Amino acid sequence: MQKKINKKTYYILLALVAGIIIYSALLVVYSLIPVDQKKTTVIVDIPTGSSFLEITKILDDAGMIRSRILFYNLAFSRQALRSIRAGEYEFNTSMAPSDVLSKLIRGDIKMYRVSIPEDLSVKEIADILMEYKLIDSEYFFELAEDEEFLQSLDIKAASIEGYLFPDTYFFDRSMSTRLIMRKMVEQFWKKVTPAMRDRANKLGFTMQQYVTLASIIGKESGKTDEKNLISAVFHNRLKKKMRLQSDPTAVYDLLNFAGAVRRSHLKRNSPYNTYIINGLPPGPIANPGLDSLTAALYPADKNYLYFVSRRDGSHFFSSSLEAHNQAVSRYRLNKNKN
Repeated sequence: MQKKINKKTYYILLALVAGIIIYSALLVVYSLIPVDQKKTTVIVDIPTGSSFLEITKILDDAGMIRSRILFYNLAFSRQALRSIRAGEYEFNTSMAPSDVLSKLIRGDIKMYRVSIPEDLSVKEIADILMEYKLIDSEYFFELAEDEEFLQSLDIKAASIEGYLFPDTYFFDRSMSTRLIMRKMVEQFWKKVTPAMRDRANKLGFTMQQYVTLASIIGKESGKTDEKNLISAVFHNRLKKKMRLQSDPTAVYDLLNFAGAVRRSHLKRNSPYNTYIINGLPPGPIANPGLDSLTAALYPADKNYLYFVSRRDGSHFFSSSLEAHNQAVSRYRLNKNKN
């Protein structure tokens, strides 16, 4: 009887080992065969807090796995059941299950390369981020004026305007609106060094005034090589207690403004309109880049008080009103000829 039990046990163990070998071979083969050869791009969003069974269902529904059981066991064999990062993933149906799993384990989520140009307003930056579906627009604008949030970013102002640094960023959709805004402000503080802040203080500017001036300089000219000349004009006007008379300030707080600044705009009763207020506006009118921030601190050593557009992106600078009026007439005439 004992021999029969041993023999039976032997065959059971043999069958078990054979089954494990066959199943292991099947798992290896499964892990290496692509879903298909169509090379179709598939975007999969893994919500935060998803269990691996839920992740497997999401992948199956997206057509990225052929067998939930085999994929689950493959993940179990690689100890990956609890190491999947939430987020948006980009897969290709030519990928094998092993590659799909490796991507999930690495947390290789889809990143969006987002370029924020210089001198955009908070609203314009929000529009760009919304195009990539990276932010909650309503919450973005709430945070932009949230006192507690601004204080946490070391912004002593009523708005985040001016502090969202223009740069190229890599964001993913697992990032919160708050985190994206924080990263942009952190970049601002990396670029605006303590030496620059000290220089602004020595010039008699608060941080808010300094950024405000830089934002006006940036909106007046996109040419780096003349921004220190624009800066000289505004510094000279401030010293002489002349109004800055900057066109972009006259339309900053107009909703959905587009087109040319008109004479009627210059007469608007607005706290930002430097044609009617003295000194600087209460805050930035855009988010300036490093060249504008630098130009605001280091104006050219010129006695210019005026400038007029040459209609080619550059400006003509004058030290007297008479010379300025002549330049205005000249470039208006050129415009009419064109």
